Amino acid sequence: MNFPSNIFNSHSKEDGDFFLGITRILGFKPKKLSIYKKAFLHRSANVKDEKGAPMNYERLEFLGDSMLGTIISKYLYNEVPSGDEGYLTKMRSKIVSREHLNELGKDLNLIQFVESRIPKSHFGDNIHGNVFEALVGAIYLDRGYKYCEKFINSRVVAPYVDIEQLEGKVISYKSLVIEWCQKQKKSFHYNIYEDSGNDPVKHFAVKLHINNKVVAKARATSKKKAEEMASKRAYYALQSKMDK
Repeated sequence: MNFPSNIFNSHSKEDGDFFLGITRILGFKPKKLSIYKKAFLHRSANVKDEKGAPMNYERLEFLGDSMLGTIISKYLYNEVPSGDEGYLTKMRSKIVSREHLNELGKDLNLIQFVESRIPKSHFGDNIHGNVFEALVGAIYLDRGYKYCEKFINSRVVAPYVDIEQLEGKVISYKSLVIEWCQKQKKSFHYNIYEDSGNDPVKHFAVKLHINNKVVAKARATSKKKAEEMASKRAYYALQSKMDK
């Protein structure tokens, strides 16, 4: 895909379509459309500014991550006055988990706006959460904290945040398994090896051993994902023991 040098200053039909689409998602009109365009610009597009610096959504993603954490922290602080620091931190982690952010990005269909030289079908799930965070960063730069908080409250808190449900939500099965093994004084280790098979993308396989016995296996495109999948399978296999 070729990007014209004035991509962020043009007033084409595409700009109009983008403006309408992004306005529907935001719930208000953006002032500086160029900021929002950058929030969906993948590094593969290889676009640079007038000084030759790369332009993509990654810096906005960093900013949006910070704003999201701050606003959710404020919400939890006000909503759960009895929660201590550890409780509030754990609840915030559940709300802003990568899995949850990916779901948010998918529900809003943000990938429709992504500009990239890579086919969208080749992106992993994290692209959805990444551009969601970048969008939050763009809102902050364009309209400030209040509009950023308004968007997060309407698009994240109101439809998705239920304190009671979140209290029982597991965000890391690996942490759960390790904690249980340590409490029960059981030995454990993850045996990881590359297992691409006939897949075009590299895959990793993992075997989870507890007390020298394989209790779960999994295979995924990253070591971290494979470990988490194996841990989840181990949890359900041992749930009656682990929940005691």
